[in-house]
Amino acid sequence: MKNIFIAILVFGFSVINAQNFIPYQFYNKKGKTVKTEKLVKQLADYDVVFFGELHNNSMVHWLQLKVTEGLYNQKNKQITLGAEMFERDNQPQLNKYLAGKIEAKSLKDSVRLWNNYTTDYKPLVDFAKDKNLNFIATNVPRKYASQTAKEGLESLNKLSEREKSYIAQLPINVTLDTPGYPEMKKMMGDHAEGTKVMNFISAQAIKDATMAESILKNLQPGKIFIHYNGNFHSKEFGGIYWYIKQKNPNLKIAVISVFESEDPELKVPEKEYIPTDFNLIIPADMTKTY
Repeated sequence: MKNIFIAILVFGFSVINAQNFIPYQFYNKKGKTVKTEKLVKQLADYDVVFFGELHNNSMVHWLQLKVTEGLYNQKNKQITLGAEMFERDNQPQLNKYLAGKIEAKSLKDSVRLWNNYTTDYKPLVDFAKDKNLNFIATNVPRKYASQTAKEGLESLNKLSEREKSYIAQLPINVTLDTPGYPEMKKMMGDHAEGTKVMNFISAQAIKDATMAESILKNLQPGKIFIHYNGNFHSKEFGGIYWYIKQKNPNLKIAVISVFESEDPELKVPEKEYIPTDFNLIIPADMTKTY
């Protein structure tokens, strides 16, 4: 009886040990796995790094912080941070927090923070604060994107010069040649009116163009600019990446894209997978923050 019990126990441990729980896996553009240490070393050679995200995915946010910490060490502190989640007109308040002039509560009361700021973005902001790094609010104020979606790009010409300073320089080139934008048009459906479709795409474009301009204005020689944004804003080398390349094609830019997978081994997906420079595969059932 004792031998049977031991055999069952050993079998049980064998089954447990056989379970290979993989929380994430990076791949390069050619589909080869990349360890995080090597990823950080390779990213250190770029001028700009886009870290795409699924906004509610806890694993992606944790990796953003870890990769940022790694690049900080690899580049001898020479990094600048920036994010879609902060809008240009909130930069003064963000700077005050980074400089220790206001507390976290004052920042919350004075800035349009995302609902998941505390769990997902505060660690990045606090890292910048602790290490005395710049953190750039890159995005257009949301009210101007909303205005564009309703009234079109031309309506922005009526804004004051101060309001225009929070937006990429007008006029903004909006074209379906930008990767990702044809997909947006398709999402609208064949029944959607042409003007309505282009206004919808233009609202996305002023976000991408403004974030691109914000990054370009804050680039410093020898420093990497790490930008955190929704995956759609840089996937397939479109969005922000595309707008930066229109202004400065010589910049060396890396894009990290993220994909969810049902495969327990997190292999490269066979469908709907268009790789960028580095590609993060995460379990589809990974914990969500909201």
